[in-house]
Amino acid sequence: MDMTSLMASHFDDAIDTFKTSSRELAQPLSAGVDLLFGALANNGKILACGNGGSAADAQHFIAELVGRFERDRLPLAGIALNTDTSILTAVGNDYGFDTVFERQVTALGQPGDVLVAISTSGNSSNVIRSIEAAHDREMAVIALTGKGGGQIGELLTDADIHLCVPHDRTMRIQEVHIVLLHALCDGIDALLLGDTL
Repeated sequence: MDMTSLMASHFDDAIDTFKTSSRELAQPLSAGVDLLFGALANNGKILACGNGGSAADAQHFIAELVGRFERDRLPLAGIALNTDTSILTAVGNDYGFDTVFERQVTALGQPGDVLVAISTSGNSSNVIRSIEAAHDREMAVIALTGKGGGQIGELLTDADIHLCVPHDRTMRIQEVHIVLLHALCDGIDALLLGDTL
């Protein structure tokens, strides 16, 4: 395969992944909007976490809640659990990296809040522990995964929402994750401000 063909293949694979994701994830994505809107409307907050690219996605998502998405509105309550380096390094040093999100969920989470947990593999141990802590705090979870959902898929309850991208390559999963997060933001805004479509 020449380089041009290789580059073109990325677009073809991404298009196929988006089409399959649209068929499989539109309904749970809609349920995710309702869950997040319900939490925010009842003075709850959204916590989000992930590692690496998923950490960037969690931070990006929360920035669009607290700031804005596409339309001006009041700020919405959200905290990215992977952005405070003092907490991450202190907890990581004292208790181990597997606990860096768990302890924050335990400290900040309340019944009625929602955890958005992002792991492309579904097997990130610190994200798994954050979900367990969320359940202990009577919080619902929206999990963004891929590769079949991994251990996270087995951990979720009927009160949770699983957005599992139907692909095994990390790059494709991450590409769909950002669309899912943008769609959640757009759905929340549509409920808050009225649908402009």
